[in-house]
Amino acid sequence: MRAKRSTLVHLIYFSRLNLSADAPSRTQQIGEITRQAQKKNEFAVITSFLIIEQNFAAQIIEGERTSISDAFTRISNDTRHRDVQIVEWREIIKREFVNSFATGIRNPVNDAVFQKANLLPMFQRGTPKAAAIHSLAVSLQAESMSKQGIDHLFV
Repeated sequence: MRAKRSTLVHLIYFSRLNLSADAPSRTQQIGEITRQAQKKNEFAVITSFLIIEQNFAAQIIEGERTSISDAFTRISNDTRHRDVQIVEWREIIKREFVNSFATGIRNPVNDAVFQKANLLPMFQRGTPKAAAIHSLAVSLQAESMSKQGIDHLFV
């Protein structure tokens, strides 16, 4: 007997970002990405976590297969991304991320977590590993939840 196929999937991709080098403009562009993605993800019942390090982005998106496919098509066609590559696409039993759109941007507060993940050299070579991206996203989400006084997720 075959196992029932899940329609719940997660997709991990990475890309190079086409954002302004000017810090205030870049912050504004990231804010715009966040607002647009959050609306679309909430409507499509997608959860996600976006990691930004220098001019690279990696994101895990979770949801129903067709919603994820549609979201990835939008991302691939978005001029703020280039060289968009799927790192992993697989069925999942349950979601691991709680927000429709959360972002982890390397900064002095979370620098140690980013250093431990050591994704930048993989991004620069164009060979990021799904496990490394996933681990960093989970760590950043846990850190964020801890700061909010949440010590356990029931997803």
